[in-house]
Amino acid sequence: MEIYILRHGIAEERRTGRPDSARKLTGAGKVKLRQVLETARAAGVKPALILTSPYARAAETAELAAEILGCADPIVQTDALLPSSTPRAVWRLIRAHAGQTAILLAGHEPLLSETASFLLGASWALMELKKGALLRIDFDRPKEEPRGVLQWLLTAKLAAGSTAQAGE
Repeated sequence: MEIYILRHGIAEERRTGRPDSARKLTGAGKVKLRQVLETARAAGVKPALILTSPYARAAETAELAAEILGCADPIVQTDALLPSSTPRAVWRLIRAHAGQTAILLAGHEPLLSETASFLLGASWALMELKKGALLRIDFDRPKEEPRGVLQWLLTAKLAAGSTAQAGE
């Protein structure tokens, strides 16, 4: 099973009187996210299922991922990917969809880096997923306790370099 973890792209600034959950992606955030996702598509990434936080910026990120990566199934919003959730709740969500070959999770920091550490079997690891970053962790089969293997990590900066080289 392949698990893809995608942090939402650059979002609007926080504003007084506006809920954090309503913040949307900026134009620049969409451009950088698109570069990451197009690089991932070129590498053969094709999730069977996309799960997302219901926050606007994560949902928009999931929609772009579905469009670019060619995931035809409906995107599923889940509270397990809210910023206030826990890595163990995300693991339960993954295990509930164990029949899928590839799942993409779209959400927020610090939950996603904490989840990545947890999925790798580390009690604590120094990891920070930059906005728009995508990583892949593989599992033979989801057991009680996660013991995944990190395959790769792609940042917007790396993706921008790869798309610039492809255009030369």
